Amino acid sequence: MTKESEERHKMQQASLAGEAANELAEKAPLIARFRQLCMAKGIPIEDNAFSYIPQIGVIAASPGLVTRLHPDVSTDKDGLYDFQGLSAAYTKQLFAPGYLYGEQFMLMAHPYFRRGFYPGAAFPPRFVDLFWRLETPAIQKSIALDRDRVRINVDNSMYMEFDTWYGPKFKRDIHSIPDDVVKLAPPGDLQPFDISFLFNDVCATDIKWSSQGRIKSFYAEEFNTENITVRIDGGKYHPARYIHAEFDLDRGEFRHFDGSLHFYSPEDYQARRYSDFHYNAKNRRLIKSRSLKLFRMDGRIPPDDWIEFVSHYFERNPLIFEYFEGSLPRHTAEMIDILRKRDG
Repeated sequence: MTKESEERHKMQQASLAGEAANELAEKAPLIARFRQLCMAKGIPIEDNAFSYIPQIGVIAASPGLVTRLHPDVSTDKDGLYDFQGLSAAYTKQLFAPGYLYGEQFMLMAHPYFRRGFYPGAAFPPRFVDLFWRLETPAIQKSIALDRDRVRINVDNSMYMEFDTWYGPKFKRDIHSIPDDVVKLAPPGDLQPFDISFLFNDVCATDIKWSSQGRIKSFYAEEFNTENITVRIDGGKYHPARYIHAEFDLDRGEFRHFDGSLHFYSPEDYQARRYSDFHYNAKNRRLIKSRSLKLFRMDGRIPPDDWIEFVSHYFERNPLIFEYFEGSLPRHTAEMIDILRKRDG
């Protein structure tokens, strides 16, 4: 970093700190009211529990805060909340996907739904938006929440992002898809920077179909480049988005659909990234990643709805588009041709 860029960075940080201090001062009455709520419920809350994040708002953070604020809202064995139950206890606004309004605070979808798995980022279009909007009695929905943080400025101010990811149309007959394992990766002649730019840091996507009786199961796992990591319990892990779904051949609909994040240690990441879903069957050294379930749907899920959710869960991943459509998105393919001519 040059001296000039370092100075600009310091000025930017100072500006953000000033903005945060002003917002916290302005919202002091809200903070005091929320502290009173916590005191009434016997919840200890420190002064440093409150902060301002431009992409979110004024938040209060404390371990297990959501459970202590609302102990009646329970989770299932995977730590997911029944979305219908949440919607009955809180208000859902379609212009504010990812947030549920209460009287003095707002619940938020899990931070791993946010851009780059970063807790200070916004929710990218459009998976969370689709999840918030889906309303049908035939589908039971569950979702992971940010258990340690709530937003306390209960208003309609929202940080909006207008870029989006357009998924594949997917008109394939699922009945005719063979049981198979597929590994997709960016072209091998691309430079790391080009993969980061064109493929959103995705370096591989694994697909698997398998059948048992009249049920076809779908599995997909997305691997990022080495620079994408998260910290858990003081350790470094490589996050991988994962999807599992079950298709009922007799009804022509999916009966189950869930999404998780798998977390691989650096050693396991290197082994699994260059292999496929059959890794554990082919190697003596077994890999078992840590896992966090993020959402689940059960019931009667039409294939068109399923593919839309899949494509937006794997946000900005051209490889999932390539799998379903048989080719990369046109703008991605055109950029690859330009890069090859540049480097050729």
